Amino acid sequence: MKTKIILFLLLSSYSLFSAPTWKAAAAKVVITPEKKMWMAGYASRKTGAEGKLQDLFAKALVVEDASGARMVIITLDLIGVPRPFRLAMEKEVRAKFKLPPSQLLLNASHTHSGPMIRVVRPIGRGALARPATVSYDNIPVDQQTRRVAETIAYMAKLQTTLLGLIGDCIKNLRPAKLAYSHARCGFAMNRRLPVKGSFRNSPYPDGLVDHDVPVLQVRSADGKLLGILFGYACHNTTTGTMQFNGDYAGWAQEYLEADNPGAVALFVAGCGGDQNPYPRGTIDLAKKHGRSLATAVEAGLIANPKSLAGPLRAALAYVDIDYSKPPTRAELEQRAKSTNRYDKRYAETLLEVLDAEGGLPKNYPVPVQVIHFGSQLTMVTMGGEVVIDYSLRLKRELGNGRAVWVAGYSNDVMTYIPSLRVLREGGYEGGGAMRYGRSNPHPSHWAETIEKRLVDRIHALDRKLTHSRE
Repeated sequence: MKTKIILFLLLSSYSLFSAPTWKAAAAKVVITPEKKMWMAGYASRKTGAEGKLQDLFAKALVVEDASGARMVIITLDLIGVPRPFRLAMEKEVRAKFKLPPSQLLLNASHTHSGPMIRVVRPIGRGALARPATVSYDNIPVDQQTRRVAETIAYMAKLQTTLLGLIGDCIKNLRPAKLAYSHARCGFAMNRRLPVKGSFRNSPYPDGLVDHDVPVLQVRSADGKLLGILFGYACHNTTTGTMQFNGDYAGWAQEYLEADNPGAVALFVAGCGGDQNPYPRGTIDLAKKHGRSLATAVEAGLIANPKSLAGPLRAALAYVDIDYSKPPTRAELEQRAKSTNRYDKRYAETLLEVLDAEGGLPKNYPVPVQVIHFGSQLTMVTMGGEVVIDYSLRLKRELGNGRAVWVAGYSNDVMTYIPSLRVLREGGYEGGGAMRYGRSNPHPSHWAETIEKRLVDRIHALDRKLTHSRE
């Protein structure tokens, strides 16, 4: 009886893919640093990496509809996508492959067990005479120059590697069939625990959460599984080990590829800015969460997947998000005397900006992107560490008979992106984390217009794509 049930599920799934209307290809490449680079994510680290538990990967999925419109989706086992890297990739992808920026998506898993990928360029008077530094001041001064050189070399090689990966996929495009479904996974939990008028980074089981696991499967003309694009809205931070690894997302991909030989599994980080994996703290737990997520994806592969038709359409915008009232020079000078090293460094950085520019930044261009797979599936991507409110709201507002997939950590990760609710509540995700950014110095918290501006632009891009299909 069990054999008959499995056969029925396989035949039912295959029937959805009876006529290929797409072309697609997926590929992956190892991006684990060859050197023991400094690791990103935790300022408490005192040394560089101590080897690896698991390779880190860059993966590409390229899909093309019947009209020849293409979408390039790149996933990275890294903490984020620096804006200069995104802009450089846009330029190269346009020049080499004739693809506009809207047809390129870069998403980072946000593992805290990958390499440092940001450097801080000097600003202010005499800047050219001073070397760049790395993003954390816990790195010993005598290592700064070497660590910067390692990071710059790593990112240059990464760009070349990704361009080669994209080129290989385009050369290997073949007739394919796409289908979408979703499942559920339960280890994510809201981490903003209310405590006496403030918020502690701690499990909050009554907080908002989104347990959806979106699954886009790509099959060849004969039904062979070529690619699995899947997501989850949760910080990819089960462990803070000193060995390179992809955390739970890395193990989920590893398990899926082992269980589906020949398929490339690509993880897309969702709106997990205020979500943590629980329990957490060990490698064993990271592997368990990875297995849990992989099992959910396997369920999504057979959970009534809907065949996707074209056309493929995409739109991208950089939305200028205002900052709230900035501090005055006098306030910064006073703060620069603080005994708290983070407050002191933050104030000194902003004073350098003031001296060099004559003023502080008024806004920051946050990327948003909308991708239509016909009328059946809409993917929305946002830059930054986006809180869960955006996922819940956009799925509710854009749904209307179609599936909606919302991702954060896409195309740029500059800081947290709070909803208006979280911004007003305050806490780390509400603005407290903004003092730690050196490569992107933020002069103050976001203005209260942030959610409206982002959501309004996403709706506008969605309407534009809908009208272009009609």
